[in-house]
Amino acid sequence: MGEFKVHRVRFFDYMPSGIKAMAFNRGTDRLAVARDQGSLEIFNFSDNNCQEKVIPGQAGRSVEALCWVGSRLFSAGLDGLIAEYDLENQRLKYTVDAYGGPIWSLRSNFQDTLLAVGCEDGTVKLFEVLDGRIQFQRNLDRQKGRIISLSWHPSGTKIAAGMMDMIRIFDAETGHATHRMLVERGVGAARNREVVVWSLIFLSDNTVVSGDSAGKVQIWDGVTGTLIRSHLITKWDVLALSVSHDESSLIAGTSEGTVVRFQFLLSSGERQDKEWVRTKTFKNHTHDVRALIHTDTAIVSGGMDTQLVVCPLLDKVEKNTSESALRKIAFPSKSLVSCAKKAGLLLFQFPEHLEVWRLGESEGHGKPGDSLPVKRKPEKLIQLKRKGEDHICCSALSPCGSWLAYSTASSVRLYRLQYSENSISLTKISKLPKVLSSAHQLCFSSDSTKLFASSSQSSVIVTALSESECKYVHTLKPKSGSRELVHLLAPSEDGKWLAAANANCEVHVYNIKRLKLHCTVPVYSSCPTAIAIHPTTSNLVVVHADKQVFEFSIGQKEYTDWSRKLQKQGLHPLWLERDTPITHISFNSKNPAHIIMHDVYMLCIIDQSLPLPDPKTRFYNQMTLRGLTETERVRHRHAFKICKSFQDVLCVSSLEDQSLVVVERPWLDIMSQLPDPIRQKKFAT
Repeated sequence: MGEFKVHRVRFFDYMPSGIKAMAFNRGTDRLAVARDQGSLEIFNFSDNNCQEKVIPGQAGRSVEALCWVGSRLFSAGLDGLIAEYDLENQRLKYTVDAYGGPIWSLRSNFQDTLLAVGCEDGTVKLFEVLDGRIQFQRNLDRQKGRIISLSWHPSGTKIAAGMMDMIRIFDAETGHATHRMLVERGVGAARNREVVVWSLIFLSDNTVVSGDSAGKVQIWDGVTGTLIRSHLITKWDVLALSVSHDESSLIAGTSEGTVVRFQFLLSSGERQDKEWVRTKTFKNHTHDVRALIHTDTAIVSGGMDTQLVVCPLLDKVEKNTSESALRKIAFPSKSLVSCAKKAGLLLFQFPEHLEVWRLGESEGHGKPGDSLPVKRKPEKLIQLKRKGEDHICCSALSPCGSWLAYSTASSVRLYRLQYSENSISLTKISKLPKVLSSAHQLCFSSDSTKLFASSSQSSVIVTALSESECKYVHTLKPKSGSRELVHLLAPSEDGKWLAAANANCEVHVYNIKRLKLHCTVPVYSSCPTAIAIHPTTSNLVVVHADKQVFEFSIGQKEYTDWSRKLQKQGLHPLWLERDTPITHISFNSKNPAHIIMHDVYMLCIIDQSLPLPDPKTRFYNQMTLRGLTETERVRHRHAFKICKSFQDVLCVSSLEDQSLVVVERPWLDIMSQLPDPIRQKKFAT
């Protein structure tokens, strides 16, 4: 497999933010996720649940509700603003004040023509969706309490609104309330304790389903305004509801971390009527489940424990396949760590600041698996706070460790970093080219003389760095006319090539010496998650969201023989069944045949000099090989060498001294920093 000295880094105190709201677009198979800190994430469920886009948040901005209108995404929050997002450029497009105080809920009608907004002042406000903007239409009858939840009837003629202790049904055309349904406070509840109707669903047969703070899921007749059935599913709150597209299945999320499924089935009695029956309980969270989506084949849930959980419904998918496996998405696909491999420095990105650390040093040598004594401990050199209200969206540290850059949605900042054993200084480069107003991705050339920044319409801005200034050189643009941002950049070691990948699954290779497009890799149907250029062969290695691996010869402008052989034979089933994407690729300078890549749970070294594993070969065979004789070992070896000694890996990078840096963030450390979950009494305790 290869022997490496490894810097095992666990001092990156990354803390993911809890999930606040979700919205699913059935037409495009995109899931939008809003987090506590105000950031948004877009997942492509038709491409292996790939995290396609990230829109950073702003200081003090919260998102309480999300809503798709066609391919447009809207949000609303406690600041009283309705926001639309520019998904191509991954930023806020505009905001509109609803003038109703904090906004608790946001829903669009099924016709995608109107937005309903539930406000603190007791009004439900309707906004008309127009080209490029929204426009206030009217208020519905004002109520005495805040509007917590909303749901449209599929016909678009009625709206159900959840409040304190009651549910109101409005005629959307006249704006008048037609029914008032009082919600019981539950057995043993204090008289002065109000019941909050956290979530509502208005079904096509005029049934209204509610979830409340008394732990009940209640079924109402929306025509007569009467209660049909009440299900007590928890002692705590029912925070979220979602229904399947055919309205045959319903799910409810609770403060206990459970998701309860109901199905619309024939009753067991003499009457052959259908009724909502509780069928199954899922326990995939430790804390509140605050957002739920019921897709055709799975339950998608998220909450305070920060994980996005995709739980397949076994009556909808084929059992014992990759589709039937539970998936937990805990870490971002976008890298938050940058490594200065020549200087031994690490840059950690947080939403509101950056940290620069110097790696420690060890002494002596040891056998594989040994921990070496530390001669010098790791040291935090700099903590740099971001300027303005926008959160940091990307950052980079030059290979020599002398340059640091970061970008928000509104500005790019560049610093000159100088340090010695006893002193350190950080100097801001005050004059940057005007074209460098913001960037979605940043990286430096291998000799640290150029800064590359991805801009709008898949373009890449090239700037030249000198002792104290940054000059604009050129803007690289693809011929495809793609409007998507570049999300991956990879410069070559010799400074000649730059590879750039975007969300349209395009990978372009530019000649930096001539400042023009050299070639485009044949477009593959899955989004690239990691790219890198080999320092010796100048071959481009690309890994996609569906786990496929390609090697492309930049000089020959075609796939290499090894890549063609790999595609012809196919990857091992266990490789394809992994549930997290490859997020970083590097190389072994001691052995050009080695390609190093990793996901969250494993480190892999692909040895191109060894035969590829066939589907019947034992894939994870490292421990088995140790116990074999040399002859047997040669016979059982294959190209994919997997190491699972590390846990929750955020970054693996190679240093100039041929050692590896592995940045881990153990999930147990994250869990220990979360608020305590609801304490449940266990049997016999």
